[in-house]
Amino acid sequence: MPKVNPVQIQKFLKGMDYPASKDELVSHAREHGADKEVCAILERLSQEEFTTPAEVSKAVGEVS
Repeated sequence: MPKVNPVQIQKFLKGMDYPASKDELVSHAREHGADKEVCAILERLSQEEFTTPAEVSKAVGEVS
């Protein structure tokens, strides 16, 4: 799977309200034009709940 940059993912999560569940992140990203690769990465995150964008970026770095 091609590596997805956490900064790219944050573009699709702009305006996201935290804390947010993994499902909420995927839905928000999809609504903001994220492609299947980005959504697949978000779905593979190990945490179920995120309190900050930095937490999401760290988790993305661990799976991508």
